[in-house]
Amino acid sequence: MKRLLIDTEYLTRILLKLLEIPSPSGYTDAVVHLVSDELRALSADHELTRRGAIRATIPGERSSPDRAIVAHLDTIGAMVTNLKDNGRLAVHPVGTWSSRFAEGARVTVFTDEGSHRGTILPLLASGHVFGDQIDQQPTSWENVEVRVDLKVRKARDLEDAGFAVGDYVAVDPQPELTASGYIIARHLDDKAGVACLLAAVKAVKDPDLLLPVDCHPLFTIFEEVGSGASAVLHQDVSEMVSLDNAAPAPGKNSTEHDAHVALMDGAGPFDYHLSHKLISLAHEFGIPLRREVFRFYRSDAATAVEAGNDIRTALLCFGVDGSHGYERTHIDGLRHVAELTALYMQSEPTFERDARQLGPLEGFPEQPL
Repeated sequence: MKRLLIDTEYLTRILLKLLEIPSPSGYTDAVVHLVSDELRALSADHELTRRGAIRATIPGERSSPDRAIVAHLDTIGAMVTNLKDNGRLAVHPVGTWSSRFAEGARVTVFTDEGSHRGTILPLLASGHVFGDQIDQQPTSWENVEVRVDLKVRKARDLEDAGFAVGDYVAVDPQPELTASGYIIARHLDDKAGVACLLAAVKAVKDPDLLLPVDCHPLFTIFEEVGSGASAVLHQDVSEMVSLDNAAPAPGKNSTEHDAHVALMDGAGPFDYHLSHKLISLAHEFGIPLRREVFRFYRSDAATAVEAGNDIRTALLCFGVDGSHGYERTHIDGLRHVAELTALYMQSEPTFERDARQLGPLEGFPEQPL
């Protein structure tokens, strides 16, 4: 096992390609095609579920107890709920995010007949008209609307232009890269995680390493709305690491420059042994790592367990400031996550006993007392 060189130029390039493609939960076909093409270019065999979740396979010396590493392709967005009499669109969020972060966003509305551009605005959008009232209106999705860039004055105009209830609204990513290594964009959650996973796959495929056990990179399409990895796992997977964001904030232990292992999120504790395996790998190979606990957070790991999969799970994170808003991360943190992911791919199974779904006490681990 060795700390592999991560191609950060590739990581950045594929991240920007991912960000270019709108993919709110339920409207992910285009990004599924992109990732499938990328896996093909990396010579990573893969297959798709009916709805489009991707299960790739990197063969190892043996097939069991095999592992999975998951990142999600879907992002937050919105959906049209009403064609308003003023010629604007009422919307409701896809995924959990505040309308505070939506105000001012440029968007694309996907209709049955094509797409149109627009902007999410508060109902009282001009200080020249409404004065101090613009700062007094509540923050809620009932108090924003989409102004489409067409000559529409009433609901009938919107109907004639092809708009309908149920149209998807995708928020522009607006990516920016700085000379100091920061990456600023919407939807880094979790397209940065997808980029880290693809960069780790590239790292282990470049020298054509033989992994000790089969590894399944997974790419899910409904994480933001709660189903995530529930439908893409197979019973032969015994342990799974989810790649997602950590949120730096006062009172938290996260940064944008390090890797993180979350020991617990809103769904409860992650597997003790798999989490500490990642921590040990980071310490052994000199990868900067922080521990974290989240109160208001769910990941693909939670959906996998809640769907009835008896697997060990862990959460490996990159720091994202302003999550579900206009987000920021740093290339150093993404590189460290990709490095630790590649090390985990090269490691032996956490427990050989996990090859069996049921077994005797012999070989079952013990936590320190």
